[in-house]
Formats: sequence, structure tokens, C-alpha cells
Amino acid sequence: MKQQSSLPRLLLFIFCALWCAGLMLSSAAAPRAFAQTVQMPQDAERQHAIELWEQSKFTEALPLLEKLAAKNGDDIAILSRLGFAIYATTAMIKDPQERQQRRSRALTILQHSQELGDDSNLTKLAVDALSSNDPTDIPFSKIREAEQAIRDGEAAFVKGELDKALAHYERALRLDPKLYEAALYAGDMYFKKGYAATDPAVKSEQMNKAGEWFARAIAITQDRETAHRYWGDALMALGKQDEARAKFVEAIIAEPYNRGAYVGLTQWAEHNNVSLGHPQIKVPDEAGAEAAGNWTIYKKTREAWADGRFNKEFPTEKAYRHSLREEAEALRLVAEAAAKESQSDRTKSLDPSLASLVKLNQAGLLEAYILFAHPDAGIARDYAAYRQANRDKLRRYWKEFVIQDKQTATP
Repeated sequence: MKQQSSLPRLLLFIFCALWCAGLMLSSAAAPRAFAQTVQMPQDAERQHAIELWEQSKFTEALPLLEKLAAKNGDDIAILSRLGFAIYATTAMIKDPQERQQRRSRALTILQHSQELGDDSNLTKLAVDALSSNDPTDIPFSKIREAEQAIRDGEAAFVKGELDKALAHYERALRLDPKLYEAALYAGDMYFKKGYAATDPAVKSEQMNKAGEWFARAIAITQDRETAHRYWGDALMALGKQDEARAKFVEAIIAEPYNRGAYVGLTQWAEHNNVSLGHPQIKVPDEAGAEAAGNWTIYKKTREAWADGRFNKEFPTEKAYRHSLREEAEALRLVAEAAAKESQSDRTKSLDPSLASLVKLNQAGLLEAYILFAHPDAGIARDYAAYRQANRDKLRRYWKEFVIQDKQTATP
């Protein structure tokens, strides 16, 4: 439960890493957001505010951003930074009512930024986090000294005191070796220091140290997406594109139903001119059409599961739900029938949906496709158990079916 409830707070640090790495904007948003920055007068005060923000000195940047936003309420670059700076500093406000007021104001500012054309991943994720319940008072650790150390790290971080924050996070992990956030945030401090470094050797050293700390977080639990994604960012900064891609895929495998898990791979794909896309398989129910041909097998199989098969297969569950086992069986029977039909009449080509289904089934990746591209609430409940025994198949699915070079990808 702690993992889920602490997610919005954790996103605070994800956003910072994304923005500081220059990776937070989608390809569509980048021209608008940066054009706004270029077109605005680059007076010294505005430039100084942006520099402070980019150094994670949110408390110092905040009054300057407030002043600049009051002068020009349509400056996206200032609004997005102001909204986020307010959000970042709310973690230091002890009074829940005051903190909620500040969160509400940050949300309003960021939504206005979106209305003006801000389509950055940073703003999208911040809006999502601010639209959720405030997790600030949820403790990181049951060990009092470790809890205080990580809180001290948060306080230093929003002031831009990265070395001091790093020392607190490292201490927190020593006090509580199972504290995922401590290892994650320590790695993030090394990442920020590396990104700001102008000496290539120093940059490489700091990014590699960041990777070591992200690896520590993953050793605590590999089923949270953030450390995988942060590590991917560090590898991208070092130009290690293949290794970065692998980490971004691991992030998705860790938490496939968390939108934030996809940010890294999406940006990696854009940077490397790679197309991402699941196989396009139109199941009759989805298309709103009557089942015909081989798809009648799908319909009959699903009906059998709803009529009692589910109760036999899942005797401990009280109510029927759509399961991975049911969907995989229904689609596999369709794929096998289509493959047999194709072999018996080689002059007849399969329609694209059936051809993709046959290919997935022959590769042994039908379940992976269902879990990533075709899930519902019932199917998603089966993900963790499948991942535990089939992590390599989940990796193969992304490598063999989703990630494609744009020059060779089929439409």
C-alpha cells in the first residue's frame, strides 16, 4: 500500500530529473515551449529565475517567478516553472490546510500553462500528482532516524543544496537499508550533479555513480518503475542508447499501468528516430462488429468462461472477472485456426489482425501482448503473477514487436 500511496510524492523527484535532463518535452510541445522562451525578452531577472529553477533552487527562484508571472501571465516558460516550484516547496509546509491551498494554486497555474499550449510530460505528470490526494504526511520509513534523514534531504533539495541532500539520503539508507526512496534520491542527486558538469570525465563519473545508486534501489525492489527510468536517463546522458532503452523497458515491465513508466521509452524513441507501436489486432467486440469466421471461436470461448469455466479455474474467487487465462485461450484458439487455414490454402492471405495474432502466438508472446496492449481491470490483476515467471517474455515482446526503426516500420 505504501508504494501506491507515496507515488505522487515520488513524482516530484521524477519531474525534476526529467526537466533537468532536458527530456521532459514531447516532440509536439518542444517547438511551442521553447519558442515562447526565445520570443520573450531575455532580461537579466527572467534569466536568473530560470537558472535558479534549473539548479533546483526552488525556494530561491519562487519569488522571482511570482514577480515575472505577475508581469506576463501568458509566459509558458515562467508559468510552468512557477507552478512546479510552488508544488516542490509544499513538501516543507507542515500545516495541511496551508499545504493544500498551495497545491491547489500550483494546479491552477499548471492547468493555465496547459491551456496556453504547454504539452510537456513534466506538466502533465505534475497535474496528475496534484489532482491526487496529498501524500506528504505519509512516512517514508518506520525508523524514526531514517525518516528524519530523508526529510532533511527533501528540505535541502528544494533549496538546491544537492551535496547536503545527498548526504542525508545516504544516511537514511544506512539507517534503513530497505528504504527505496533513499537510494533513488541519492542517485538522482548524482544525476543532477553529472548533468550540470562541463568536464566530460566528471560527467561520466557522476552519471556512473547515479547508476550505482539506482541499482541499489532496484535491488530493494525491481517492481517499481522509477529507478529503472532514472537509470535510463543517466545512460542516455552518457550516449549509451541501447543500455538506456533496456532500462526504459524495465521501467514499463515494473509498472505497466502507471503512465509515468512510459515517459522514458517514449522520449528515447523520439531521440533515436524509432517508432513505438503495439500490433494492431481488431477483436470483433472492440470494433463493434459481429464475430465472423475464425473470430466466432473467440466469442464462444469467452462465453464458456463466463458460463462457469471461470469458477472452475479460479475456485477461490467469488465473482467472475475477465482473466488473462481466458483472453489468452480465446485468442490462441483463433490464432491456431487461422494458421491452419493459411497452411491449407497458401493462395489466401490472412487479414492483418489475424496475421499479427498468428505471429504473436508462434513467438510465444500472446500473453505479453494482452497484458500490455489489451488489458482491462480483470486482466491487470494477473500481471504480477505472470511477470514473476515470465519477465524475459515481457522484455522480448517490447524488443520484437513494439520498438521499430521508423525507416523500416510497417504502417
